[in-house]
Amino acid sequence: MTKTEQLAGAPEAPGDEQCMQELARNRPEALKPLFARYAPLVFHMALQSLDPGTAEEIVQDVFLSVWRKSQTFDPKRGAFRPWLLQIAHYRILNELRTRSRRPRLDPDAAERILEQIRDTRDEPAEAAWQSYRKDAVRAAVDRLPPAQRQALSLAFFDDLSHDQVAQALKLPVGTVKTRIRTAVHKLRFMLAPLGVAAVAVAILIGGGVRFDMQRRAALRTDRALSMVTASDITTLHIPPAPGANPAAHGSYRGRQGTPLAVLALHNFTRAPQGRTYQAWVGSGGTWTSMGTAEIDSAGNALVIAEGSAFTALPAEVEVTVEPRGGSAAPTGTVVIHYTGP
Repeated sequence: MTKTEQLAGAPEAPGDEQCMQELARNRPEALKPLFARYAPLVFHMALQSLDPGTAEEIVQDVFLSVWRKSQTFDPKRGAFRPWLLQIAHYRILNELRTRSRRPRLDPDAAERILEQIRDTRDEPAEAAWQSYRKDAVRAAVDRLPPAQRQALSLAFFDDLSHDQVAQALKLPVGTVKTRIRTAVHKLRFMLAPLGVAAVAVAILIGGGVRFDMQRRAALRTDRALSMVTASDITTLHIPPAPGANPAAHGSYRGRQGTPLAVLALHNFTRAPQGRTYQAWVGSGGTWTSMGTAEIDSAGNALVIAEGSAFTALPAEVEVTVEPRGGSAAPTGTVVIHYTGP
């Protein structure tokens, strides 16, 4: 059976109005597809005026309202999406009233907000969730005090060791470590709703595998952040391979005895159509995949891998171009490559 035939035979996801009918019949599992489709959009709306933690609370409140008001929804009076966004708009305005952050309410505010945010209706749910997380993390980093944000950015995004950060900032190493630890602690606090609140909603509505996967991904990212900001990690700088893009490079971070590795990629171009970048670690002639990388608009990507293969530092690290979905072994063009001394 071809892929087209498989897709043709696959059941279509229920539409918005059908989900609302199921909700009205007291079937809470129907809220899951609505949450997957529209939670990122509601979060983006709230994030225009509120902090990430409050924006996450707004998302929860809005979908609880959708559930509770499901029997009042009438598709003859309009589609679900405008009805949902109206609920979100009123909830955001109520929050701003409570905080007295907007002395006069602008009736056209919602229209301007909707014009500024990207519509996620036609995007895969996973892509929408990735965008949702990325915006929340970026907002959280921007909210850090300047000194902590600077130290964390140099250590995490610019691939500098604690000693190098101390030299760049002309500060004692102990001060730099304290700033980085404090920044990581604050990020965990600010991003807690990102990994926990969605799971709480999932439990409330009878959620399943998708939300458990999101929780595990959030916990893995948290472990990776803790490791790469530790003082005893080893950083391997990975140069471009001969004949490859001379600006592309990466940094592999690991710690002896820790089954976790983080690979940051920089200055990559988008992979060709139908292809993807795949990261590998090699030792004793055996290659282990770290996973595939999704390059963002700035040409960067982050790959986090866990497992016994990453407990010891690798002899080689490379990124290759492979068929979309990845390969069992590196077969494509090598973009960056590191070989140990």
